[in-house]
Amino acid sequence: MIDQSNKDAGTIAALMTRFKDVRLPKTQRLLEKVNAGRKLGDDDIEFLKRVYNDSRNLHTLIERNPEYLTLITKYLDLYTEIISKATDLER
Repeated sequence: MIDQSNKDAGTIAALMTRFKDVRLPKTQRLLEKVNAGRKLGDDDIEFLKRVYNDSRNLHTLIERNPEYLTLITKYLDLYTEIISKATDLER
């Protein structure tokens, strides 16, 4: 039987790969987009919704592995910056 720490390690490895290969590059492109004054498209908004929904499911994992809290917090700060700037562009 796999213990919780081994299960967490596998989950974290998969999440980190997705973060490095997909989420962070896409988030950086979205930040560049709103910094250039361009509005987000429907696909961009769907991506941000997925990130938000996924982040809501990380609480228990982060409680068990608090060493990742700073990384998650920085990423969510970036996410919040994009949302704030995108909202300003819609006004």
